Amino acid sequence: MRVFASTLVVVIGLALLSLIGLSCDRQSTAIGASPATNPTDATSGNGAGTAAGIGSSNMVYVRVIDPEGKLSKPVVMPKVVRTEEEWKKRLTPEQFRITRTSGTEAAFCGGLLKNKEAGMYLCIGCDLPLFRSDAKFESGTGWPSFFQPAASENVREKPDFSHGMVRTEIDCARCDSHLGHLFDDGPRPTGLRFCMNSESLKFVKNEDLKKVGETVPQTEIARAVIAGGCFWCVEAVFEEIDGVYDVISGYAGGDKATANYDAVSSGNTTHAEAVQIIYDPKKVTYEQLLKVHFATHDPTTKDRQGNDVGPQYRSAIFYASEQEKQLAQAFLSDISDSKTFKSPIVTTLEPLTEFYPAEAYHQNYVCRNPYKGYVRAVATPKVDKVREKFKDMVKPQSAVESR
Repeated sequence: MRVFASTLVVVIGLALLSLIGLSCDRQSTAIGASPATNPTDATSGNGAGTAAGIGSSNMVYVRVIDPEGKLSKPVVMPKVVRTEEEWKKRLTPEQFRITRTSGTEAAFCGGLLKNKEAGMYLCIGCDLPLFRSDAKFESGTGWPSFFQPAASENVREKPDFSHGMVRTEIDCARCDSHLGHLFDDGPRPTGLRFCMNSESLKFVKNEDLKKVGETVPQTEIARAVIAGGCFWCVEAVFEEIDGVYDVISGYAGGDKATANYDAVSSGNTTHAEAVQIIYDPKKVTYEQLLKVHFATHDPTTKDRQGNDVGPQYRSAIFYASEQEKQLAQAFLSDISDSKTFKSPIVTTLEPLTEFYPAEAYHQNYVCRNPYKGYVRAVATPKVDKVREKFKDMVKPQSAVESR
């Protein structure tokens, strides 16, 4: 279970105690997985999924309201950047305090708390669609609450260490406006509660969404699906790479019926815990991604990575096209011939039939749980390694902020 709010002393103490058992022992409240959607691509592949942002890049990977008033496919577009004075001119003093200085409005006072109309809640700073009205629920906390975002790409999660607690802060992915916090006490199907400030949001009725529609840019992206142990760790590694728009934890190598954590963790399916990397092929190549992968996991141990044992933890490359297959084969041949590893490489090369995003609580896990024992012992060293070994490829600031 994720750590959302507890004192640092208690959190660190528990983390040290949990180092005793280093296997990837996770909450298994599966909420199901479905095949990912497929926005405009540079290569064939499957999946869209959850965004964790593009680091400090001037571009973001988001969904917008199109001219027809519909939610677009994921696109790459510029961030909205304004000076402090420009923000003060656009926002009320209270909106500025909350969105630009991470403030919080008083409980039970927000203007959107009781709103029950059908429509979309947008970012007050840039009109990015954030939450649908059908995901809103009465939490009794005094703030508008939602069990899922309208587009997971549009909300950015980061650790919040203020007030002696570890929480997950939620910001707008396009303009960095502070929205609220994320907690794990929400209703089904996600079990999440996005606790938002009314002052950070703008409500637009469904029939009026065309009025806030904007031009949808053409986007060139590529995808790669790989596996190499716990997907939390692999996801965290590739979130560090500049040119990577999104990394989604999920399942590959099996069918839809068994694409859930309860089934996969039994070791009785053909699925591997995998990640889908959505990236800019003009900035980072497929071969470079494979190079990072083989530097941050052990491709010589069959069906295991460290203390994580089972076929779901196998080292694998899932190719979505003949070109990817050929590139992967050439890479595996080169690295085998180089004798980089003392033992034979056992990485499997498998066709990608479908990629299934994992349950919501698995996404962006390292960022949400920086003090978990497994994260500190297994994932964090991998992140440190990639930032040290690939200095010319990583984002200026680590995706695992303020560790």
